[in-house]
Amino acid sequence: MTELQNKEYNIPIITIDGPGGVGKGTISALVAAELNWNYLDSGALYRLTGLACLLNEITFDQTNAVAQLAENLAVKFLPEGGILLDGQEVEAKIRTEVAGNNASKVAAIPEVREALFKRQKAFLQAPGLIADGRDMGTSIFPDAMVKVFLTASADERAKRRYKQLIEKGNNVKLADLIREIQERDERDMNRSASPLVAAADAHIIDTSELTIDEVFQEVMSLFKMAQTKNR
Repeated sequence: MTELQNKEYNIPIITIDGPGGVGKGTISALVAAELNWNYLDSGALYRLTGLACLLNEITFDQTNAVAQLAENLAVKFLPEGGILLDGQEVEAKIRTEVAGNNASKVAAIPEVREALFKRQKAFLQAPGLIADGRDMGTSIFPDAMVKVFLTASADERAKRRYKQLIEKGNNVKLADLIREIQERDERDMNRSASPLVAAADAHIIDTSELTIDEVFQEVMSLFKMAQTKNR
């Protein structure tokens, strides 16, 4: 057993995967805060890579250059919230729909996924890790103690995003958001490198009709059951 495998074996991990707009980030942050565990927002790394490409005028078809950017991202996640890229605060810039679509494009590049593999693994620190993404339970942490896959219809996810954007004063059309989400789902599910799919042993939770607290309680219940089973 390698040192990394031994490290994973001793540190508990909960993976929370799913497409965009299902509440992965919200639920992951709540669970991490409740357990006082470390939190990996893997999607942010891909969004940051997409943003870095734009800032450095690198197109997504320049796969080697994109992968090199991913490997050398000068990123810092601030404990009080916020993300620095090359020393500049970029949290707002990477949370847009454009940034999300760009993240989906760079995530389809095998060389980028390979470049970010070790960076994601490095988030595994005691006392535990909540890993939020699209392939955390299938590719990055396949031996996680609890694997959750959140889902919801494209229409429901678009409505949630529409409400968020309208409240922030953005002028958006619901039909456009639905189309963008469907296109992104198609790209993520059919990419050759780590496609978006629930792990065979993942607990699938449809969040369409559930409140944030109900989803949070269900995930915590799964964690407590896993704890009991592992004693």
